[in-house]
Amino acid sequence: MGFDLNAILNQLGKDKGIDRQVLVEAVESAMLSAARKHYGHNLNLETQFDEETGEIEVIEFKTVVEKVEDPATQLSTDQARAEFDADAQVGDELGRKLDTTVLGRIAAQTAKQVIIQKVRDAERGVIYGEYKDRKGDLINGIVQRYERGNLIVNLGRTDAVLPRREQIIKERYRRGDRLRSMILDVDPTARGSQIILTRSHPDFLKKLFELEVPEIAENVVEIKAAAREPGERAKIAVYSNDPGVDPVGACVGIKGSRVQAVVTELRGERIDIIVWSPDAPSFVARALAPAEVSRVLVDEDEQSMEVIVADDQLSLAIGRRGQNVKLASKLTGWKIDVRSVSVVEEETKRARQALEAIPAIGITHAEMLFQGGYRTVKEVADSSLEDLLEIEGMTGEVASDILKNAKTYAEEHADDELTTESEADDAAKLSELDKLGLSDEVKQQLLEAGYTSIPKLALAEADDLVALAKLSEEDAERVRDVTDTFLKGRPAETAF
Repeated sequence: MGFDLNAILNQLGKDKGIDRQVLVEAVESAMLSAARKHYGHNLNLETQFDEETGEIEVIEFKTVVEKVEDPATQLSTDQARAEFDADAQVGDELGRKLDTTVLGRIAAQTAKQVIIQKVRDAERGVIYGEYKDRKGDLINGIVQRYERGNLIVNLGRTDAVLPRREQIIKERYRRGDRLRSMILDVDPTARGSQIILTRSHPDFLKKLFELEVPEIAENVVEIKAAAREPGERAKIAVYSNDPGVDPVGACVGIKGSRVQAVVTELRGERIDIIVWSPDAPSFVARALAPAEVSRVLVDEDEQSMEVIVADDQLSLAIGRRGQNVKLASKLTGWKIDVRSVSVVEEETKRARQALEAIPAIGITHAEMLFQGGYRTVKEVADSSLEDLLEIEGMTGEVASDILKNAKTYAEEHADDELTTESEADDAAKLSELDKLGLSDEVKQQLLEAGYTSIPKLALAEADDLVALAKLSEEDAERVRDVTDTFLKGRPAETAF
C-alpha cells in the first residue's frame, strides 16, 4: 500500500489509546472494499494483515467442484490439481494471493479514510466513557464560538455544546471567556458534540449552592426543591436535618457572602430562600414570600390552592409578569390562584345573599350551605339529599326542606333571578378589570377568554392574549403593561 502500516497502527494505538486490533480490522475491511471494486463483487475474496511485513494481502478463494457452474468462485478438479494442489479433492477451498499493487491510490485513500473514521469513533468512545457518569457535575470551559445560536465550549480534551434553550437569555459571551456550567447529558449518538451543558436548569442552581455551602455538601442542609426564571429570579426550598442549624442562614452566609457568590455566577439572578415544610398549605404560603398570606383553601383533587392575601399584598404575591406566583407554583408543585381579600369578600357577600333567597331557609342554614361550598341557588337545586347531608350539622328533615324549596325557587325564577346572579357575577368581574382602565371591548374579550381577574391577567403571556382573547399584539402588550403597573409593588426584602 506504499506505507508501513505497522508503524502507523502502533503510533495510533499509542497516541489515541485505540485497540490495535480494531484498526487492523478496519484497514482489512477497507482493502477488501477496494479489491472488490477492482476485481469484481462476484469473487470470493478475503483480506489478511501480515504482521511481519506490515502489508495487507488480498486472497481469492475458489471451491473445487465436479462441474463448474460459476467460474468466479469454482474450479474443476483438473484445474485445481494443475494450478494449486496435486492432491486437491472435490469440496476443497483453495486460495491464492492477488496483486495489490494494482489497487494503488484507491486502496491507500480508502484505508486512510477508514483509519481516520475509526480514530474519530474511538476518540468519541473514550470521551463518552470519561463523561457518561458525570451528568450533573459542574464543569469549567473556554468559550470557542457560536453555531446557530448554540455555544461551543472547549473542556480541554473535547468540545461541549451549550444549546440555546439551556442558556440564560440575557447572557452573552466572547471567544476566550471562561464559562462554568453543568453537564446535562452525554449523548453518544449526537452528530456533533456529545456533551450537553446547561446554565438554565434548576439543578445548576442547586449545584452552585452545594459548592458554596458546606452544610449542603455534607447533607446537613438539603435543597428540597428549586425553581427558576433563568436570569431573572429563582426560589429554593431548604431544610435542615440538624435542629441546631438554620438552613436559610447557612445558605445566605455571613453578610450574604454565600448566596452572593451564587448570584454573581448567575449574573444577578435574584434568589429567594425559604424553609421547606411537609405541610403543603404552609409550604405554599412560604413560597409566595415576600407576600404575607391571609389564608389558603386546598383542593386535593385538582392539586390546587386558592390563596387569599390582603389587597396591599396582592402585587407582592403575584410579582412582575406573574413571576412570583409562577415560581411558587413550580417550587411546590401546586396550582396556585391568588386572590385579594376585597374580591373574595365581595363574592362571599353575593353568595350569602343568593343562598338566603331560598324560602324559609334562615341565616344559620344559609351559612351552613355556604361553608359546605355552595354559592348559588342553582347549585343547591342541582345537588342531592345525600350531598346536603354531608354538610356538618345538617339534619335530614332540614336538608329535604332546603332541597325542595331550592328546586321550586330555581324553577320559578329561571328566567330572571338566575340571570340576575349571572349578571351580578359578570358585573363583579368587570368591576375588577375596570381598575386597569381598559376599553369595554377589550374587557369583554378578556372575560370571554376566561381572564376574569387581575391575578389571572398577570399570569397571562402576550401570545395567550392574542390567541385566546383575540387581542391585537399591541393590545396584548398594553394589557400586560397596565396589569404590571397596577400590581407594581416594593422589592422583596428576602430576595438577594
